[in-house]
Amino acid sequence: MTLPKKGALYGERYRVIVTTDIGGSDYDDFQSIAHYLLYADLFDTEGLISSPWENGRASHILEAIDAYEKDYPKLKQHSKQYPTPDYLRSITRQGAIDIAPYDGYAESTPASELIIQCARKDDDRPLYVLGWGLLEDIAQALHDAPDIAPKLRVNYIGGPNKKWGLNAYEYIRREFPNLWIIEDNATYVGWFHGGCMEGDLDNHAFVMEHVAGHGALGRYFIETGRDVMKMGDTPTVTWLFGGDPENPEADSLGGRFERVWHRPCRTYHRNTTMDDVVEIFEVLEFIFDGPEILCDAEQIGRQPYFQMVVRDQKFDGYYCGNGEYKIRFMPKSLGDWEYVLESGIPELNGQTGKFRSVPESRESRKDQGQGLLHWWADVLDPKWAEGDNMGAKTLNQHRDFLLRDFQRRFDRCL
Repeated sequence: MTLPKKGALYGERYRVIVTTDIGGSDYDDFQSIAHYLLYADLFDTEGLISSPWENGRASHILEAIDAYEKDYPKLKQHSKQYPTPDYLRSITRQGAIDIAPYDGYAESTPASELIIQCARKDDDRPLYVLGWGLLEDIAQALHDAPDIAPKLRVNYIGGPNKKWGLNAYEYIRREFPNLWIIEDNATYVGWFHGGCMEGDLDNHAFVMEHVAGHGALGRYFIETGRDVMKMGDTPTVTWLFGGDPENPEADSLGGRFERVWHRPCRTYHRNTTMDDVVEIFEVLEFIFDGPEILCDAEQIGRQPYFQMVVRDQKFDGYYCGNGEYKIRFMPKSLGDWEYVLESGIPELNGQTGKFRSVPESRESRKDQGQGLLHWWADVLDPKWAEGDNMGAKTLNQHRDFLLRDFQRRFDRCL
């Protein structure tokens, strides 16, 4: 498929902030940041942000920059526009450490302050925020400075990230329906699943032939990110490579997306059963009754009082006043789900429930009075699905081109 010669690969420069959960148990962010640094000459990078996840910290971003610094002398022989390592360090910020409480925001962070500062710059270009992790710092920045919303263009890798960061996600959905955002819950899978996988384009073979032995960034890619390519966050970057980023419904090197006016969500004020059927990626709010707690108003919805255990993973629930305990959850795959509550509060402890998740429908995307103005999500046409991953083929159809270009970039480190 021929794309218009428009985008970062063709000389257009975009303002970019990357927010990443690098340092957690998933290795793809390590690989994605190595990729981003190899292409850093194409962008006006204004921020590298550590978002909350396990032990992920800004120090992990700095370690990637240390590897970049060793390759920098060779890289700048190919392009004088590679940013200096010291500049990249100067724009690295620590974001929120903890997942946002029920309200979806907490306190300002160096990262949220940087987002505000960049969005308010005297620059007519939009600010592209590439979300590789949770939305916490974006939500905090919007809470602290609502005026910045029109300047932002958010491309967000949802799926598992959305599951863990539902409170910030819901705050943005409710309070900023005018925000420009791509919610990529499944399209990103096309980077490492399907498409051209023959020969050296296999996920393992590519790393061994074109990454191993290619400078400090090659060592970093493998030592921190393993010898099998995943890079599930990289599509937010390649989306800016080729195509028109202002039109997510057109083909691009980061996939193609559909306009949505509503995001599925529902509330249960009871324990669910297998008769309850919800959509994949739908936000579920559970309200459980329990004893009233005397606390200051500012503590409402801020302190966890129980956990929901789902498939050995634990999610925090909050006391929200009037004897109501609330929690959000999202199924990120199809099938049957069960949960149990754990709490020091006897009325909550041991409660159980079940439900079933089914594919997302077009009906749930229609305008239901929510009024989302600039929101896009995965293409639902089955011909563009890779297995259960809707929209993945809109990305992996470009896999050959993208990996051959990536190969040439790593050759710069030789």
